[in-house]
Amino acid sequence: MRITVLTVPDCPNAPVAADRVRTALAGRAATVDYVEVTEEAEAARWGMTGSPTVLVNGTDPFASAGATASVSCRIYRHADGSTDGAPGVDELRQALDAAAPAEADGEVRCESDLLDPVGRAGRGRRAPAERGLRAVQQAVLRHFADTGQAPGAMVLEPYAAGAGRSAAEVLSDLAREDFLTLDEDAQIRAAYPFSAVPTVHRVTLAGGTQLWSMCAIDALGIPKMLNTDAVIVSVDPITGERVQVTSDNGQMAWEPASAVVFVGRRACDGPAAAVCCDALNFFATADSAQSWIAQHPDVRGRTVGQHQAEQIGRQTFGSLLADH
Repeated sequence: MRITVLTVPDCPNAPVAADRVRTALAGRAATVDYVEVTEEAEAARWGMTGSPTVLVNGTDPFASAGATASVSCRIYRHADGSTDGAPGVDELRQALDAAAPAEADGEVRCESDLLDPVGRAGRGRRAPAERGLRAVQQAVLRHFADTGQAPGAMVLEPYAAGAGRSAAEVLSDLAREDFLTLDEDAQIRAAYPFSAVPTVHRVTLAGGTQLWSMCAIDALGIPKMLNTDAVIVSVDPITGERVQVTSDNGQMAWEPASAVVFVGRRACDGPAAAVCCDALNFFATADSAQSWIAQHPDVRGRTVGQHQAEQIGRQTFGSLLADH
């Protein structure tokens, strides 16, 4: 479990919040980070709606509907109607209990499960080097980045031949292990994070190449994976409002500032394209994301702020084209 305490410099309630977090944990295993936020844009990336804001696994359990990102003081209203400058110990305990691993159907399902198969249960999206898998995967991704389109088998034959195999054989293995998907003609339909067919997530690279990404997290991982600037344009599936993320020298600016990402998956087995890609979306506001969640009871997951969404994208796709 990770707890992040966001405060502005010299916030008088910062030590109060920190002390109450320690008391609420009562020895429970957790990583606690303390972050000072000085700019509105940074507050928006973190999902901070005043100081102090306490995030549990990247989510604000005390968020109020309609609250906007802010570096101002924050007031908490307790169940008895009283107000305070920090969450109460009992309220923090309830939030920690809700975020703790729970048993379901005899199987322990923890928070990290929500990112699987995005993160493939810790195995990552980078194909192993054996059997020519990584060489062909990286060739596919570079072709997408250069042209905006999926390569044909002929383009990939030299990379597969290095492992003594055909491109068709390697592509079949990559599809079976869910590093990419193939259509009924054995042509590449998707190679995470890219899609060969249109989606609602459009990514324009600094050089002008235009690409489709499979989901919001995939889109956010592309600039880091390619080490380039990019503009991501998507649409809130509830309101139709445009959401844009501009990556410039490694920093991401979000419009609107209230935008968030929902990270979820369906309770079924299968490739990421079928299980979770259409459940990883940009939303203009947290309220809009909540409306979508209410309309999709078959999807379990959570809404994350901009900073954590960026982090998930970097962790998932940042190393895909690394040499080692």
